[in-house]
Order: sequence, then C-alpha cells, then structure tokens
Amino acid sequence: MKPIRERLATLAVFLANGFGIGAWAVEIPRIKEHLSLSDSALGIALFCFALGAIVAMPLAGRLAPRFGSGRATALLGVAFFIALPLPAFAPNLPLLCLVLLLLGAANGALDVSMNGHASAIETQWRSPIMSSFHAAWSAGGLTGAATGALIQKWGFGAAGGLLLPDAFIGALIVAAAVLALRDVGVRASKAAGGFALPDASLMKLAALAFLCMMVEGAVADWSAVFLRSVLNREASVAAIGYSAFAFSMAACRVIGDVSVRRLGASTVVGLGGFLAASGFALVLGLPNVWTAVVGFVLVGLGLANIVPVIFSAAGRSAATPAVGVSMAATAGYAGFLVGPPLIGFGAGFVGLRLALCALLIAALIVCAVGGRAVRSAGMSTRLATSK
Repeated sequence: MKPIRERLATLAVFLANGFGIGAWAVEIPRIKEHLSLSDSALGIALFCFALGAIVAMPLAGRLAPRFGSGRATALLGVAFFIALPLPAFAPNLPLLCLVLLLLGAANGALDVSMNGHASAIETQWRSPIMSSFHAAWSAGGLTGAATGALIQKWGFGAAGGLLLPDAFIGALIVAAAVLALRDVGVRASKAAGGFALPDASLMKLAALAFLCMMVEGAVADWSAVFLRSVLNREASVAAIGYSAFAFSMAACRVIGDVSVRRLGASTVVGLGGFLAASGFALVLGLPNVWTAVVGFVLVGLGLANIVPVIFSAAGRSAATPAVGVSMAATAGYAGFLVGPPLIGFGAGFVGLRLALCALLIAALIVCAVGGRAVRSAGMSTRLATSK
C-alpha cells in the first residue's frame, strides 16, 4: 500500500520550508537597512547562514537512523520554525551572525532530513516522486516571497514580515507531524552505525550535485549583472533572466516525476545538462532580451529535475536515505556558495562573459557523465540489495 498520508505530510514540510526561505529573502534588505550594515557586513552575516548549513548537513544524516526519518523531520521542522524570526530581533551584527548561524543550521539539517524522508517514501511508493517534493519547495519559495512583499506593503516591520509567515509555517509543520510524519519502510539504525567511506557512485552523485547547484547559485547572483552590462538596460529588464530561470524551474518540477517515469532518470539528467548548456550558449553567444528569456528558460528547464534525481539516487546508495542525501546536499550547498565568488574571481581576469562560460562547461559535464553516474548508482543499489 502506498504511503499517501506520509507523502502529503512531507509535501507540507517542503512547502513550509520553501515558504520560510522566500519570506526571509525579501526581508534581507530591510534588516540590512535597520542595522545600517555595509555590503561586506551583510556578506559576513549571510556567510554565517551558509556556514551553519554546511556544518549541520552531515550531522543531520545521522539523526534519521537514531530517531527515525519522520520524527527527525518533525523535530527539525520545529527548530526551523523557532529560528526563522530571530534575525528580525538581532540588535547588531554579531548577534545577527549568531542567529543566522542557527537559522542556517536548522534549515540545512531540515533540508537533509526532509529529502531523506522523501527518498524513503519514494522507495515505498515504487515510482519516481522526488520532483513533486521539490516542486512544493519551489512553490513555497515563490508564494513566501510574494506574501512577504504584501506584508511589507501593508506596513508591517521586519518582525511582522517573519512572524506572520512563521505562524503559517508552524501550522503546516504541526499538521504534518500529526497527520503522518512517521517512519516508512525498515528503520536502518544498525546499518548506519560506525564509519564507512562512501562508494564511488555516491561520490560521483555528490560531484554532480556540486556542479548543478554551483550553476544555480551563479545564475542567481550574476545573471542580472551580466545582462545589465551587455544590454545596457535598467535593472528591471536585466532581472528578467533570473525570473525566467526561476519560473521555468518551478513549472518543470511539477511534471518532473512524469518525465522521470517516461524517460528514465539517466535520460532526464543527460537531457537536462544538454538543455542547460544550450541555454547558456544562447545567452552568452547572442545576448539580447529575447535570447535572455529563452536561454534562461532552457537553463531552468534543464536543471529543474537533475538535483531531485541526484538526491533520490543518493538516498538509495547509502546505509540510510538521510546519510546519502546528506552527502549530496552538503556538496550541492557548497557548490551553491562557491559558484558566485568563483565567477567573480574569474571575471576579474578574463571578463564576465568568459567567466560565465564555466557554467556552460559545468552543464556539458553533467550532460556527458550525469546519466551514467545515475545508472551506476542504481546498479550498485540493486547489487547491494541482492546480497
């Protein structure tokens, strides 16, 4: 019997997490202004958020075997709910860094736990469903950002801008925990004990996650800068590239599970890498408003379902889903953080357009080896289960 209630509950957690991150994103400028932070000071604070996530992600992979993936997801959802509004009350930069370290840790640990739980549900479902969870996260991010903008328009301060969405997040997490945030399948507590080096297939999946999320982070930070420089247009026009990327990614994740079922996971990864590379080639080779829209739509369509497929494969390639997901997610998050400064560093030597060609190369690497890596992970899983 398929775990329908468990899937709905986990979808609610993904939605809640995305909603919170979207609400936080639109409050960053107001918190910066309230504390009179310079750009560099804000960068330090945001680095603390990332540092907390990177430290917590590997540790979160060990919580599921001990507490169960459902219970761990519920507990970490509560931690995220508690930590989300704290930045609005920080009176200075040191305390802002501290609370962002806590928020980043809660968010990173929840990311690993809910993806590991989703992977366990997918195994019981016996059909690809991981993209639906990531579609819920994307939808939450878009609606959270839109809700945050409305809250600002209604005249609430930064505290209200985080507390009001947090009330909705808390209700979702409690409802999910009461409904069905419980373990599915066999709880592999013994299998997760001790230390073991990850196998080659899991290392390849982690490397692919690094490349894909490196591209995503670089697009988020540099697409508008590039378009504004080459098009010589106002910022609102330059931002159209990332908007096209974000909306196409969210839309494609809605049908991602159908794509994986019909085409196969390895084809989705290989084709996705090809689409992303084609989009970058179009944007960098013929930059104008229309090619920017079409090109970044292709990049969004290409990348949309690669990370869900990688997380799903990683969850099947380790002692427990959470352990595998924690490795892939940590590598991916590191890529998301490393991508933007690498592009900036390269742009200082060869110019922004040539530096962005690194993203085209990354997409081509995913296209060339990604499908094979996903297939080999599936083969290693079948061999392990047959022993």
